[in-house]
Amino acid sequence: MSSEDPLDAYSQVVMRVAESLLPSVASVQVETALGRGAGSASVVGADGFLLTSAHVVTGARAVVAAFADGTEVAADVFGRDTLSDLAVLRAKGPVPRPVVLGDAAELRVGQLVVAVGNPLGMAGSVTAGIVSGLGRSLPTPSGRVIDEVIQTDAALNPGNSGGALADSAGRMVGVNTAAAGMGLGLAVPINATTREIITTLMTRGRVRRAWLGIASMQVPLAPDLAAKVGSPTGLEVAQVVTGSPAEEAGLYRGDIIVHLDHQRVVTATAVQRLMVEDAIDRPIEITVWRNGALVDVITRPRELQET
Repeated sequence: MSSEDPLDAYSQVVMRVAESLLPSVASVQVETALGRGAGSASVVGADGFLLTSAHVVTGARAVVAAFADGTEVAADVFGRDTLSDLAVLRAKGPVPRPVVLGDAAELRVGQLVVAVGNPLGMAGSVTAGIVSGLGRSLPTPSGRVIDEVIQTDAALNPGNSGGALADSAGRMVGVNTAAAGMGLGLAVPINATTREIITTLMTRGRVRRAWLGIASMQVPLAPDLAAKVGSPTGLEVAQVVTGSPAEEAGLYRGDIIVHLDHQRVVTATAVQRLMVEDAIDRPIEITVWRNGALVDVITRPRELQET
């Protein structure tokens, strides 16, 4: 095989990324009331912070991170956000250098990515593949959805969750969060939104979000209404939670939401994006189509309480 063979060039890239990331990606052993679990985590701060998946440390009583050089260090769950499936650990001792964070917004379908983690208890494992898809959605147990999820064919197995997905430059662009099976893997992106979540977890230990208390579904609008509101679809309210801010504001099942806080919304995900800390306890106008007319209601979202 010629030294200039494309496969050799591919191998060189994967090896370079692996050498860069392996020292900074730990195998994580988690002790819970139900037994022991395992996952991966990546060093993201010089002061002992590691990034992992929230589901890896659910119910954690004790956490130990083991690095490629044989170092083991106990860690605390410093912050956890189930709605983004991200969590931050704080090591109780020295850790290797942090990984370099990239931007998943710059990824393209077909681009080479490398997954580093500890699947099936095999520490320091590296797999490579391509970005198979972008903009996927991943439902969470809370009923919310993680947006802009990266789909890759790099092999991911139990234990990979919380590990790093990197681009060819060795920059971490995703947190491996699930093995979808059938040759598909998923990763929560590292982008402007998740960077803010990670920073908030490292400084406050939690992320505050607003809550309306509705379930909804996208529906088509009649042509005249679509022309009036500037969208062919709206968001029909399928359920209003008793005692919720939505009920208190006078939203009803069957209302079709077309604007929220003066922004057009046509999907439940679009509403979710607006329910950030800034919306808590702030008067927000919602425009709905009801009984043949556009009606404005004012709601004050409350802070979402995770269970």
